[in-house]
Amino acid sequence: MAFKRVVVTGLGALTPLGKTVADYWQGLADGVSGCDFIQQFDCSKFKTRFACEVKDFDPTTYLDRKEARKMDRYCQFALIASDEAVKDAGITKENVDADRVGVIFASGIGGLITFQEEVTNFALGDGTPRFNPFFIPKMILDIAAGQISMRHGFRGPNFAVVSACASSTNAIIDAFDNIRLDKADIVITGGSEAVVSAAGLGGFNAMKALSERNDSPKTASRPFDKDRDGFVMGEGSGVLVLESLDHALARGAKIYCEIAGGGATADAYHITAPHPEGLGANNVMKAALKDAGLKPEDIDYINVHGTSTPLGDIAETKAIKKVFGDHAYNLNISSTKSMNGHCLGAAGALEALACIMAVTKDIVPPTINHFTDDPDLDANLNFTFNKAQHRTVNAALSNTFGFGGHNASVIVKKYKA
Repeated sequence: MAFKRVVVTGLGALTPLGKTVADYWQGLADGVSGCDFIQQFDCSKFKTRFACEVKDFDPTTYLDRKEARKMDRYCQFALIASDEAVKDAGITKENVDADRVGVIFASGIGGLITFQEEVTNFALGDGTPRFNPFFIPKMILDIAAGQISMRHGFRGPNFAVVSACASSTNAIIDAFDNIRLDKADIVITGGSEAVVSAAGLGGFNAMKALSERNDSPKTASRPFDKDRDGFVMGEGSGVLVLESLDHALARGAKIYCEIAGGGATADAYHITAPHPEGLGANNVMKAALKDAGLKPEDIDYINVHGTSTPLGDIAETKAIKKVFGDHAYNLNISSTKSMNGHCLGAAGALEALACIMAVTKDIVPPTINHFTDDPDLDANLNFTFNKAQHRTVNAALSNTFGFGGHNASVIVKKYKA
């Protein structure tokens, strides 16, 4: 059977840079840092005291108070961003078959804040089990997919995807596959994460994974800079509405771009460190290009994983040079984590969204906070330092790599009839 073409017809975002897609993109294009000192809890005794938080978030602005209390923060984010995406796509009960609309959604960790609160309350008690009856449904990371489907009555394929920081890219690929194999007409996909908490911050601090630049939070996330010292934790949600081309045309939907292909690999090397030569990253970009039927020269922009860690940034650039050869020097490369932080299981969706906007607007968002060149990186590569660049972006590739050695890449391209 011939694969169906898959397009993007709706977008939603709730991020440290803004609570809508428009605000998120404006922040990226303007090179704004979403980082600041943590407001959600007292972290004065922690090695890191800053993060990219969603600012001034009140779930009851968007959700019924009683319903909001039954959800973890990550799930609230997911519902709010998905509401924007569904509305943006113009989906109604009249123009879709609800049995053919799926939700494939991701989170890297799920309801960590809920877990922390419930276990802390028990530990501080006298041993009597007084757990919230919504503890488990709030915590599990599949619940966002379930809640989105219930909110809109979507009865198609429904499940969660987890591969640490590659989670929502894998979710997008699964959604893409379900549609091109004609198992669904539309899939709501993406990811959500909210782990700015004592457990989240403390856990990553203990691994020495986070930046500890407390004297300058807004410049702490500095991918590819000589003085980078770890990633900056972020939170938020990104949502894409994927749809078969024929279905989108039949209902007169606007089309942002086309999903060209995706790939997934494993490093099979280390639980947290990337392969030093970028083996898995090399393989996953090749797999995505093959799936898309594209040549390396067809890619104009790579939104890199680029977490601002000493090892990861070097390994990824090695892989890019191996895959793209001389064309690597014609590419724009940037890490939007320099602005949005590392949103873990939501990173892939938010960065795919950045690629979609780059393709539709012909603007490449920058890698901000570059101060000092790293002699271990090739200075002839265009990392789009500090300022967005205007260029034609026919196709863009987004990389995401996760603890456990998971690698996932997705390619989006301009839609042509």
